[in-house]
This record gives sequence, C-alpha cells and structure tokens, in this order.
Amino acid sequence: MNFTNFNLEEFMGFGDDTNPVLWLIWIIPIIIFVFYGQRIQLQITSSEIKKNITKLQQFKENSRKELINYIKNNLNPPKDPTPKLDRFIDYFTIMPVDMDPGGIIPKVRHVVRSREDNTRAQIKSLFSEISELERTKVQTLLEIVTSLQLLYKIVNHLYLTAKKQNNYPLILPLQMMLPFIMEEANALNEAVPALKQGQPIGDGIGPMVVGKMMLGTKKQKASFETVWSETKYEGRKLFLIKAEGPSATIGRPGEAIDTIVSQNKPDLIIMVDASLKLEGEDSASVSQGFGAAIGGIGTDRFQIEEIATRHNIPVFAIVIKQSVKEAINLMTKEIADRAEEVRTQIYEMINDNTSTGHTVLVVGVGNTLGVSQ
Repeated sequence: MNFTNFNLEEFMGFGDDTNPVLWLIWIIPIIIFVFYGQRIQLQITSSEIKKNITKLQQFKENSRKELINYIKNNLNPPKDPTPKLDRFIDYFTIMPVDMDPGGIIPKVRHVVRSREDNTRAQIKSLFSEISELERTKVQTLLEIVTSLQLLYKIVNHLYLTAKKQNNYPLILPLQMMLPFIMEEANALNEAVPALKQGQPIGDGIGPMVVGKMMLGTKKQKASFETVWSETKYEGRKLFLIKAEGPSATIGRPGEAIDTIVSQNKPDLIIMVDASLKLEGEDSASVSQGFGAAIGGIGTDRFQIEEIATRHNIPVFAIVIKQSVKEAINLMTKEIADRAEEVRTQIYEMINDNTSTGHTVLVVGVGNTLGVSQ
C-alpha cells in the first residue's frame, strides 16, 4: 500500500463540512459532556473531598486517643473512662426556639450553662480527686474532640448525600466551604499538645495583659471562675477583671462586669481580646475600636452591652489580630511580645478619655490557660 500520496487534509475534511470523521471528533465530546458532565465533575471533586474527610476522621480518632491516654497516664482514674467519654463525645445541644426572639438570650444562656455544668459534674465523677486546673484541661480537650467529631459527621453527611444522588450542584457548597473547615480542623488538632501541657494559647493574650496589671493586688471572686482586683493609675481608680488562671477557662465576664458595675459605676469600660485577622493582615497587629470585644455565642456580649447601655458607659476595645491556628495553639513569641504595647495603649486610652477621680473597668477576655494573675 502506497502512503506517499496520503493527504491528511482530505482525510480529515478540513475543507469539507460533511466529512464524518471531523463530525464525530466534535460531536462525541459534546454528547459526553451533556449527558455525563456533572457525573465527571462529581467524581473529580469527590476525590479531593474524600481525602479531606479521611483527614477529619484521623483528626477525631487521634484527638480521642490523646484525651483517653492523657487521662489514663496522668490522672489515674479509678476505672476505665472510655465508655463515659465516648458518650460525651456524641453529646449534642438543641438551641431554644427562636420564632419569638423576645427572651431568647436567657434561654440560650440557660441551655449552654446547663450543658457546661453537667459536663463539669460528669468529668469530676470520673475521678476520686482532681484539681480545677486538670478538670478544665480535660473539659477543654473534650470540647475539641467533640468539635472534630461534629465536623467529620457534617462533612461526611454532605458528601455521601451528594454521591448518593449523583448531584454535582449539591456538593458545590461543601467544596467552597471545605478549605475553611479544614483550617479550623487542623487548628483544633494541633491545639491538643499545648492544652495537655497547660501552656498559654494565643487567645490568652487578653488575660495575660490584664493579669500583669493585677500583679501585687488583692484578687477577689467576681463570678464563676472569674476574678477582679482594684488598683490606681494617675488619680484614676482601675477595676481589673479576667478569668481565673491558670485554669483553661474563659470565666463569665458578663456576670463579673454586672457585679462590678452594680457596686461601683465606672466611667469607662475597656475590653482586651484576641481577634481573628483578615487575610493579608499582619499577625499580632493591634487595633483599637468601640464595643464589647468578646466572642462566643453572644450571651456575654449581649449582657455587657445591656449593662453599658443601661448605665450609659462607653465601651472601648483593643484587639490583637491572629489566625484561627494561632488563637487556639501555643502562644507565639510575636503575640506574647505585644502584651507590653497593649498595656501602654490601655493607659493612653485612659488618659485620653477620663480625668482624675474617674473609674475605669479593664477586662481581659479569652482563655486564661497557663496565665495567672
């Protein structure tokens, strides 16, 4: 057979629209993508999501083992705590009905406090004797394991539902949110070693600043796991509030502020807290603003805003920017070094907004693990 006279253009029909080979080259991929495009996209996307689900499963299993081993090796429980801890890990909280928003905050506070009180009591029941520091560490570790378990269940549910229905649009929201979910999951997983050792975490910068201001003063109980003290600064009276360290707790700053304000109405409230930085912002940068700087589900912030409004007290805020990972992991030197700068800014804020004889309430918000006063 002689191929010397073979003409590729004639074979492909580049000049002839009726050539069947060219027609097939164009039409077959179109037909495939029309009928199977979503399924192909689903398979490609699913493979990436499945890798992250496997990571989430490893995170929840590893954190559970770390918690159980920590209790068995360091706290000597009288019996195996595994069955009881496994029940706690699957605990859930049903938020109150919010169809009528009037009075929803007290209901949410009651549900959350009931869960905290029950968890605290159940952890204590695992041991014949346990210190408050160790109890708060176990409680915080248990919250991390529970959070990782919940993240794994939700992501796996959405993934399996989309696969079951062969529905690509259904998996798109999960694909978009997964990077943020994995960022939080990685941060939670890496926080376990610091919590076990009782070392300060990034979120503790607020209590660290106020704790230094408390040195040499008499500490008194303000509310559950929260302390206050009184000091002087250039003719002003300062009331200082922070969670009671070095336990792993955020205390109850809302109740503490209510107690102090009802007895000694301050002229100014200053709140110091960690804040999640935006992408592109420098870690450990310090910003000033207005309003109640406190995270959580919002019950404490509502209470503080209510108190400040009722007594017409301005609320100023100083925040130290950091990522999710930095907030719940071992405090970096960069963040810790900002404590002195923040304290200087607090004094400048007091000088700029109050006069001699005024009273100022300074609140350090955050988890005070490893931070005394």
